[in-house]
Amino acid sequence: MSVSAVDAGPQQVSRAVEVSAPATELFAIVADPRRHHELDGSGTVGQNIRTPEHLAVGSRFSTGMRMFGLPYRITSTVTEFDPDKVIEWRHPMGHRWRWEFVALSPTSTRVTETFDFRNAGPVQLLLNYKLPGFIKANAEGVEATLRRLQNRYS
Repeated sequence: MSVSAVDAGPQQVSRAVEVSAPATELFAIVADPRRHHELDGSGTVGQNIRTPEHLAVGSRFSTGMRMFGLPYRITSTVTEFDPDKVIEWRHPMGHRWRWEFVALSPTSTRVTETFDFRNAGPVQLLLNYKLPGFIKANAEGVEATLRRLQNRYS
């Protein structure tokens, strides 16, 4: 199956895919920041630098990143955590990455990833008006990430 666009509302890029794996297993990968580089389709996520053993709302984790050839580190904060269903984290600039898992059967899950920049302050204005290609690049990265996840279990 292919990745499908999801209308999550304005200033959100959301895509979904059906994966032939249990929601519990898929959630475990995404809820472990040390494994984010395994799924990343954007080519920006590196090895995790610092994370607690288990995440919960309020947990912070730092990840090595690379964009436009420049390395940097980002510390995100978990804003929502419902085991096997939802995990979301906020970037220091205000945008959020959200993953939702809906069990379709014991061995099949609909996975939705959303890049939400509604509360990104000045970054939101920059993305909307100055760098429209950035939104397209984020959509492509989300799609590639979901395809990587799907292909792991095909």
